[in-house]
Amino acid sequence: MPLSTALLTRLRETFADDALAVGDAERIAYSYDNSRRHALPDVVVFPTEHDQVEALVQACRAHGVALTARGRGSNTTGATVPVHGGVVASFERMNRIVRIDPDNRLAVVEPGVLNGDLQAALAPHGFFWPPDPSSAPWCTIGGNLACNSAGPRTVKYGSPRENTLGLRAVAGNGEGFRCGTHTSKGATGYDLTRLLIGAEGTLALITEATLKLTPKPSAVRTLRATYHDVGAAARAVARIMAQPVTPCALEFIDDVALKLARDHGGDSVPLAGAMLMIEVDGEPQTLDSAVDAVSRAARGEGLDELRVATNSAETKALWAARKALSPAQRTISPDKINEDVVVPVSRLPELVDGIKALSAMHELLIVSFGHAGNGNLHVNLLPRDAAERERAHACLAELFALVIALDGTLSGEHGIGMLKREFMPLALQPSTLGLMRSIKTAFDPDGILNPGKLLP
Repeated sequence: MPLSTALLTRLRETFADDALAVGDAERIAYSYDNSRRHALPDVVVFPTEHDQVEALVQACRAHGVALTARGRGSNTTGATVPVHGGVVASFERMNRIVRIDPDNRLAVVEPGVLNGDLQAALAPHGFFWPPDPSSAPWCTIGGNLACNSAGPRTVKYGSPRENTLGLRAVAGNGEGFRCGTHTSKGATGYDLTRLLIGAEGTLALITEATLKLTPKPSAVRTLRATYHDVGAAARAVARIMAQPVTPCALEFIDDVALKLARDHGGDSVPLAGAMLMIEVDGEPQTLDSAVDAVSRAARGEGLDELRVATNSAETKALWAARKALSPAQRTISPDKINEDVVVPVSRLPELVDGIKALSAMHELLIVSFGHAGNGNLHVNLLPRDAAERERAHACLAELFALVIALDGTLSGEHGIGMLKREFMPLALQPSTLGLMRSIKTAFDPDGILNPGKLLP
C-alpha cells in the first residue's frame, strides 16, 4: 500500500526538493540491483548527513515502513531490492572523503564514496585500501562494507572486516552510535564494527567508516601457470598457499571458462585444462626470490607451462583470459547464476571435482573461476532454456550441500541477500540462527531495516 500522507510530510521535512523522489522513473531506477530482481519502492530519499539518517529511521519506525539502504546496486544477490516496498535510502550523495591520515594509516569516508575514487585519492599518499572487487570503479565503500565485498587482494591483505577500524551508524531503533577505534589495537567490549560489516543493512545504516590503510608495494610481478586438468591446478593452489610467500592474487580458471574466454577474447587466451593467474608484490630487491618461491610451488605434476611477465604489456596479455570471462558468459546465458562459495584451500581439489560431477549429472554448463588462494570460487551455472533453468536450481542446492560437507561456507564476498536465504539452514545450526535473530531484534526491534534479506 502507498505511504501515508503523514509519513511523506515528515520525510519532506528532512529531505527537501530533489532529495526525495516519488516519480515512476526514479522509483524504477532504484527498484533493482545486479541480481536482476526488482521491486518498486514507494519513495527514494538521498541523505547527505548523519542527522538526516537518524530522522529517516525514526520516521520509518514510527510508521512501520520498510527501509532499504543502497549504494550503486552492483550486488548480485538482491540485497538492495526493496521487496517490501517502503523507502529506499540511496547514499550516493554522502560521498565525501572526510580525512586521509597517512601518519596513522587511516581514512575517514562517507558510505557513498566509490571504491575506485578512494584508491585514486590514496595513491599520492602511497597507500591503498585492500578490498578491490571487480566492480571497484562504480561500487561504493558502503556497499563493500554491507556485503564484506573483497576481491583478489583478500588472499594477502584481508577483506573489509580486517581493514575497517570503526563505523558511525544508525540502528533500526533510530539511535545513532559509533563503534570501533582509530587505533590498530582495541579490546573494549563487543566488536560491533565486524558485526555490522556483512550484515547487508539489516542491523544499522552506516554513515561513516574509518578504514585501515596499507602502504602500496612498489613492485608487482605477474605469473601464469597452465595445467593438464583442474585437479592439477587445484593441487598447485594448495602448494602455493602452504609456502611462506603469500601472493597478492591467486586466481583459478577452469577449462570450460578458458574455452569461453578464448572464443570471446581470441588466441591470447591459452588452451589448457586449467589456469592459475598469480601476482606477487613487494620491494624490487626481494621480488625475485618471492617469485622463485611461488614458481617452485606452482610446478608439479600436471603443469604445462609457467610464464612470468617482464613488463606491463606482458602483464596485460597474461590477464586477458580473466578479463574476457564475464562478457563471454553473458553471450551464452543472460540468466547465469553466479555463486561465490568458499572451502578450505586444502579441500579445493574436492570442490573442483565435485563441480565437474554436478555439471555432468545435471547436463548443465558450469564455469568455475575465482580467488583460489582463499578457496573462494565463483561457480557460474549457465542455463540456456527453461528446462536447464529448472535443473540449475536443483544443482544449486547440491552445490551448497557439497560446499558445507567440505567445511565451506555459502558466500565469500557476494553476501546472502534474498537469493541464498533459503539455504542458510544448511550452513548454520538452529541455535546459531536463533542468536542472529536475537541480535537483529536488539538492533532493529520492529524489523524495518532491509526486511526479507539474509536471515531465513
